[in-house]
Amino acid sequence: QVQLVESGGGLVQAGGSLRLSCAASGRTFSNYHMAWFRQAPGKEREFVAADSRNGGGTKYYADAVKARFTISRDNAKNTVYLQMNSLKPEDTADYYCAATDSGSYLYSPKSGGSYSYWGQGTQVTVSS
Repeated sequence: QVQLVESGGGLVQAGGSLRLSCAASGRTFSNYHMAWFRQAPGKEREFVAADSRNGGGTKYYADAVKARFTISRDNAKNTVYLQMNSLKPEDTADYYCAATDSGSYLYSPKSGGSYSYWGQGTQVTVSS
């Protein structure tokens, strides 16, 4: 059983920055594919960023956040981060951390269905 706990959300002005953290339990953290998804009220969940174990470590970003958001991990701390810069009001959403073991044979980094473990989410509100 893997548990994920997000933190770092809050209220920020447009153009500002926020750093989300996802603390994971488990002894195989370094082998997890990790990702961030978000869901705004009334909208479908959407992919934000992923840090996969493909090719020794491959990162993916949604076009909407590319060049503004950065996903990273600290295996020693069992933590994944999402650094969000130049925030826009449309970034307002609940942000969820997701993980799955890299031993999975079928894995699509941008698909929520690929992830087995999910955090409870952290709210990010960007004011104009």
